[in-house]
Amino acid sequence: MQACRHSRASREIDHELLWLLVSLGTVALAGLWFAARLPTPQCVFHSLTGLPCPTCGATRAAYQFLHGHFAASFFFNPLVFLAFCALLLFDLYACAILMTGAARFRFRFSAGEKLFLRALAIALLAGNWLYLLARSL
Repeated sequence: MQACRHSRASREIDHELLWLLVSLGTVALAGLWFAARLPTPQCVFHSLTGLPCPTCGATRAAYQFLHGHFAASFFFNPLVFLAFCALLLFDLYACAILMTGAARFRFRFSAGEKLFLRALAIALLAGNWLYLLARSL
């Protein structure tokens, strides 16, 4: 893995701004959804099989995370909790970059590293699903 600093060119997409707006917009919509007490979507996989899907508990984890109950959020879905933590870190990074105009960080991966990261993602999903299945029994 190679980490480098990168100055954004004038016609280049501002990924930090784009993804910050997407994440904050999503959080705002989720907050409005919860505040309006709208019904949560039902999981088709769980309805058909009675077993939790790999993302089961994500809505409850989001609700707990947004209310600052991090242990409860982790309990409902550890992988989703870690994704929320990573998103929070990215949002802080993006805000700092946008406010200071500093160079952006970019990572370059070799083909072997990309393969390893894909395998790691699959292993994390499988491990998370096993946790959810064990918790449901």
